Amino acid sequence: MGEGQARRRRPFWQETLILVVVAVALAILIKIFLVQAFYIPSESMEPGLVKNDRILVEKPSYWSGGPERGDVIVFEDPGGWLDPDEAKGPTSLLARGMSHIGLYPTGGHLVKRVIGVAGDVIVCCDDRGRISVNGQPLREGGYIVEQDTCNGPMVESCHWRAGPVPAGHVFVMGDNRHNSRDSSAHLCKAPYLGCRKGEEYVDTDLVVGKVMVLVWPHDHFTWIETPDSFDDVPDPKPAG
Repeated sequence: MGEGQARRRRPFWQETLILVVVAVALAILIKIFLVQAFYIPSESMEPGLVKNDRILVEKPSYWSGGPERGDVIVFEDPGGWLDPDEAKGPTSLLARGMSHIGLYPTGGHLVKRVIGVAGDVIVCCDDRGRISVNGQPLREGGYIVEQDTCNGPMVESCHWRAGPVPAGHVFVMGDNRHNSRDSSAHLCKAPYLGCRKGEEYVDTDLVVGKVMVLVWPHDHFTWIETPDSFDDVPDPKPAG
């Protein structure tokens, strides 16, 4: 009898358990280092991303650098940006378990577009209703919800200024500018109401990754690309 024949096979349940453990370990490693599933928690990224759409976020793009202007990113709630209902994650035991290994969307995160990076100054809006970054008006087209007055948020006015964005932070906005609790909604316009300057920026340590693809519903399947609207934005002027 050969050595291979002499070796006893493991019981079926042991082989199954080993396969499950290996699969879970691989899923966790993929979630930590490569790709993670999320869902769109609100209407703030319409028309491209609709509430409850399922997306995949890739992480390698930011291994050696932070988000770039125009990227659509997922980040942890900096604190109070989400309603309680939007912050809730999966409720069933199975869904919670799958979310821990990256196979099911998790809650407590936001999806927005990066408008400004460290050093940038963002101004809303010019006489044509365009947001400017470092003095360059953005050529925003089909990815935002068109508005009558300007491409900025309409909660209070089309006239505000943000920046310079602190190092290690980004300024983000939803594509549905009229319905997005983003950086522009957290601008410190009234300190006497308890507002603290700087809360409008998102720490890059909270960024999970860059939205790569819309995977569900299947008829909405779309690869998410960074638009060329920001190609002409100059580097920020040095401080001082």
